Amino acid sequence: MLEPSKLIEKAKHSAFWLWVLNQALSRMVPFNRPHKFKVMEIDDNFLKALIPYRSSNLNHIRGLHACALATISEFATGFLLVTRLDSKKFRLIMQRIEMDYHYQGKMNALAEFRISEDWLRQQIIVPLQTGESVVVPCEIKIHDVKGNHLTTGRVYWQIKDWTRVRTKA
Repeated sequence: MLEPSKLIEKAKHSAFWLWVLNQALSRMVPFNRPHKFKVMEIDDNFLKALIPYRSSNLNHIRGLHACALATISEFATGFLLVTRLDSKKFRLIMQRIEMDYHYQGKMNALAEFRISEDWLRQQIIVPLQTGESVVVPCEIKIHDVKGNHLTTGRVYWQIKDWTRVRTKA
């Protein structure tokens, strides 16, 4: 069995391993399986995920459902953070999510989230050296395949060192 961090590293450079990563994610995150979200591109500081225009992602007027758009925002931000932070050292919990909806989605759409080494250091690593936890806002934008800006999401993740967690995992 391939270690998750090694699978992610391989997926950054290979279409085959990206496919394997997506297969693994559909099994590891069963809640998202009906949506058929797909990681299209991943590197150290960037993730692009597809939300397909399909019935399980549509609302009553056949547009991309607000909740499906929020769910892919949570997935994309959380997954990129998890790939950058040691899950044995840090616990991530979504604290809240805010969504601004700009345009009705009537086709496939892409969620894009980008961070930097500097952002990780300033927002997470340094504050956790003295604080119990941090809450980081992660802004993510979703555009349809024609470039229409569908949403801007802000997903707030609470990050805490496992040694400071008071409840059992």
